Amino acid sequence: MTFESMTVAMLFSTPLIRWQVPDFATLNPTLLKEGHKMRSQTEGVTKSNQGGWHSSGNIFASDTECFQQLLSSVRDAVYAATSRMSDEVDTKTLRMKLSGWMNINPQGSYNAPHTHPGAHWSGVYYVAQPEVEEGMSGMIEFLDPRSDLPNWRMLKSVAFQQKFKIRPQPGDLILFPSFLVHWVFPNEADSERVSIAFNATFEDPDG
Repeated sequence: MTFESMTVAMLFSTPLIRWQVPDFATLNPTLLKEGHKMRSQTEGVTKSNQGGWHSSGNIFASDTECFQQLLSSVRDAVYAATSRMSDEVDTKTLRMKLSGWMNINPQGSYNAPHTHPGAHWSGVYYVAQPEVEEGMSGMIEFLDPRSDLPNWRMLKSVAFQQKFKIRPQPGDLILFPSFLVHWVFPNEADSERVSIAFNATFEDPDG
């Protein structure tokens, strides 16, 4: 029996994009400085953050140079990722709304499981990530959005695994669909984990 004519269509796959911002080594110190300045001036807000600081408002609305520099990189990455997903839409015709906020997680703090309703893409840019030798500290984990898969997981295929986690490094930009449930493990290090999360929402110029 031969299977030369067999085809496999990977249906309902969920894209996860990882890209390193080229100039992160000079960008991140300025982002850290601005983040600590904001935290000293405002208490922030409570969202999915448990014990950490979450900035209020949209940092991309600020004229601060480092935020505008990151905004440019995020915009380029979102457009590039969207183009990879489909050649049916000219991304140049889509207007994008971007909102971002900074997370500062000291030891013991984490982000509870959540999604980002109403957006197309969500993402995280890593400003500071403490080094760890073992354990889950610093990892972000994504949960399978599909239901009714327990029987398939016994096959141990990546296509049917329930969870997927990575430990990004400073300068990494992680991009994923906003419906994807995700959370961040508690920071077990003495130093702070600092990231900038964002949502990207497209608007059809034709309504």
